[in-house]
Amino acid sequence: MAPNINPTLPLLLLLLLFTLHLSSVSAWKKEEFRTCNQTPFCKRARSRKPHSSSLFATDVAILDGALTANLRQPPPESPDQDQIKPLLFTLSVYQNGVVRVKIDEDPSLDPPKKRFEVPDVILPEFESTKLWLQRFQTETVDGDSGPSSVVYVADGYEAVLRHNPFEVYVREKQGKRRVLSLNSHGLFDFEQLRVKQEGDDWEERFKGHTDVRPYGPQSISFDVSFFDADFVYGIPEHASSFALRPTRGPGVDDSEPYRLFNLDVFEYIHDSPFGLYGSIPFMLGHGKARGTSGFFWLNAAEMQIDVLGSGWDAESGILLPESGSRIDTLWMSEAGIVDTFFFIGPGPKDVVRQYTSVTGMPAMPQLFSTAYHQCRWNYRDEEDVENVDSKFDEHDIPYDVLWLDIEHTDGKRYFTWDRVLFPNPEQMQNKLAAKGRHMVTIVDPHIKRDESFHLHKEATSKGYYVKDATGKDYDGWCWPGSSSYPDMLNPEIRSWWSEKFSLKNYVGSTPWLYIWNDMNEPSVFNGPEVTMPRDALHYGGVEHRELHNAYGYYFHMATSDGLVKRGDGKDRPFVLSRAFFPGSQRHGAVWTGDNTADWDQLRVSVPMILTLGLTGMTFSGADVGGFFGNPETELLVRWYQLGAYYPFFRGHAHHDTKRREPWLFGERNTELMRDAIHTRYALLPYFYTLFREANTSGVPVMRPLWMEFPSDKATFSNDEAFMVGNSLLVQGIYTERAKYASVYLPGGQSWYDLRTGIIYKGGTTHKLEVSEETIPAFQRAGTIIPRKDRYRRSSTQMANDPYTLVIALNSSHAAEGELYIDDGKSFEFKQGAYIHRHFVFSDGKLTSSSLVPNAGKTLFSSACVIERIIVLGHSSGPKNALIEPSNRKAEIELGPLWLRRGKSAPVLTIRRPNVPVADDWTTKIL
Repeated sequence: MAPNINPTLPLLLLLLLFTLHLSSVSAWKKEEFRTCNQTPFCKRARSRKPHSSSLFATDVAILDGALTANLRQPPPESPDQDQIKPLLFTLSVYQNGVVRVKIDEDPSLDPPKKRFEVPDVILPEFESTKLWLQRFQTETVDGDSGPSSVVYVADGYEAVLRHNPFEVYVREKQGKRRVLSLNSHGLFDFEQLRVKQEGDDWEERFKGHTDVRPYGPQSISFDVSFFDADFVYGIPEHASSFALRPTRGPGVDDSEPYRLFNLDVFEYIHDSPFGLYGSIPFMLGHGKARGTSGFFWLNAAEMQIDVLGSGWDAESGILLPESGSRIDTLWMSEAGIVDTFFFIGPGPKDVVRQYTSVTGMPAMPQLFSTAYHQCRWNYRDEEDVENVDSKFDEHDIPYDVLWLDIEHTDGKRYFTWDRVLFPNPEQMQNKLAAKGRHMVTIVDPHIKRDESFHLHKEATSKGYYVKDATGKDYDGWCWPGSSSYPDMLNPEIRSWWSEKFSLKNYVGSTPWLYIWNDMNEPSVFNGPEVTMPRDALHYGGVEHRELHNAYGYYFHMATSDGLVKRGDGKDRPFVLSRAFFPGSQRHGAVWTGDNTADWDQLRVSVPMILTLGLTGMTFSGADVGGFFGNPETELLVRWYQLGAYYPFFRGHAHHDTKRREPWLFGERNTELMRDAIHTRYALLPYFYTLFREANTSGVPVMRPLWMEFPSDKATFSNDEAFMVGNSLLVQGIYTERAKYASVYLPGGQSWYDLRTGIIYKGGTTHKLEVSEETIPAFQRAGTIIPRKDRYRRSSTQMANDPYTLVIALNSSHAAEGELYIDDGKSFEFKQGAYIHRHFVFSDGKLTSSSLVPNAGKTLFSSACVIERIIVLGHSSGPKNALIEPSNRKAEIELGPLWLRRGKSAPVLTIRRPNVPVADDWTTKIL
């Protein structure tokens, strides 16, 4: 990281420092980032002993439908000690098992400023689900000398405010077993804002940077316990295992907490708790005994979270109620307030629904964006773009989106084009659009400080930039050199930014152009830890330390809103963001950032994407092939085979790497990568249906095995395999020259090999031979998967193609599945303009019925038909099927499971039933 750059330095020296930065970021440098011991609030919180909190609750009452109290401490033992002012406590209950606990300073006691509460994350409609409490009960718990207050949460659940010592928890009403608790170990601490007195030294220094901290230490920390949990998950983003490992306790040596602090981390290492590009402070506990629970802290300041290993508190003398298993955690944040949510579950899908009821459901993407994307830093010019596009067609490889990185601009000025390299950008985009393809360009938050650049002049004149601690426009270094950053906390500035994406303002853009937000942590090359100083100032006097993790979220929001405005509110946006925060799922997709071309990074991509999906960010993926480095051919092929099942599927590479488009590695490897991409395109109807499920329920497209098999302990720590929806299980190959793979297939039903149709027993681990052709993937018995089997240049060109249904029979010779269809691009689905079919196979008959409310009123139609119906697990005798209500027969034959693909045993196929996909019908095997 370069030192602070003095504006008076000669330009030559500035360029030298910038160049040194670029060369230094080719690998992750641990020493450039703070550890917990170098972060005072984290060091202080970790040093506290259990039961050090002496808070107790007084003045308990029901006010505005919530349970309220004052949290106080005993008077100081010495007159030299500060008297801690009472804190305000509020507990609110919401529908469907959500409890919200807020703790803040009392504004009537005149604090130096209002502590920051993160705006525009919680859905406005969430507040309408509040249950207005009318009363509370009192009882004595855990042998206390005084009472505790108990309120209703949901059928079978209660929330308890323990008065002295202060503790809050949710429990089951029957048996009073705890589910989640806060401050059970007495680690709660709330550093109150103060006015600086003579002699106070609040400054913090790191690597030549000074943070003035004008309000002094203001951190918050507390313990949270997950009862009956075997593992905890969540709190992205880290390149680590899916089940979070302990960071403190017996047998844990010198581990850092899981850090949540959005940072631009180049070539990050795997298996590390170090924080990366985004932060979602939402953790889930899961265990066989009870199920799933969740805890979310809405706070945008830096956070550090310890997962405490068994026995960490052995010397504390604290005895908690008996529990089969319990996982304790310590949550530490530099600033903000306590604004926490308890989710009672009890199933994993219940917890995800509860979380997304607060922060929002994932946006419904445009269909094209769920297909394959081709990206590189950078495609050089229009000729390069045209050549890459034509090569995909020449090699019969479909793709939907071509991406342009920063070099397409005029001197890193966003919303511009290098008119030498890209003289006709609209014509270039229109050529792609003629094939049903789209383009994405990059727009980062740093604006080049150039008086001739209209965007900079306008932002400066309007006062729209983030300010430094002295009140001047903050000046940091990024790709353009000297740069400033729009203050996206301000709704007015977000609205101004969104207008820049209109076809009039973004000269050279077309309706086929979509956007990529990179570097929005925000990245500042000469800033502390490669980001903005914590004492920089935002709208309303908010310090950057208070909102840092949400900066990229607001930038993503404003960009997404801009694309909606561009289309007059008719078309869905597509915006990829590197930084994220709770609620980002409402605005677009994310990816795992600057990974590396090695096998370990391929391996860690799965737990990273699983964690993102579990915490709301279902539209996510990893750069296929690795961003940095040159992947060996086998690794690249395996990455395409795995990436074809990522929710977001994009190949990307650094400009220093060799070109790696799929046709550059010999005919056989081209064939293998083509086959992987074809698999994704065939499964697009299934993926799109899953994206709709995520859009309505929050349940992710790519899921951990235990989300579908929550009682199977063998799945709890398995992050080498994953589910796509409830029907497909995928196992990656993570080592070179692998001959065999051990694959655990959960559940009591069978599984069918996705490629061959071979049947495997469930509930056991299979040692399978591995070929270069594919990675292990299986369809679950009892499911029906929709496909489109005709190969086209892009997903857009597949719109009118017929469907194939693949029915995988279970032991009862039954199966079911769904298919969702809409126009693939507009918001009209929100008014009911869609088709949603439910397929049920039972007693030899397949039935199609509508899941659309008021199905008699058709707002969207499709002329597509079902072209083939494949039935796995059925005997091969029947020759015909009867289709009703048309009262006609369709021929049954033994045909291939996949057309134009490798060998498989012939499977029972109903040929050309040609039933309309939008209609009710039955097909009975005779």
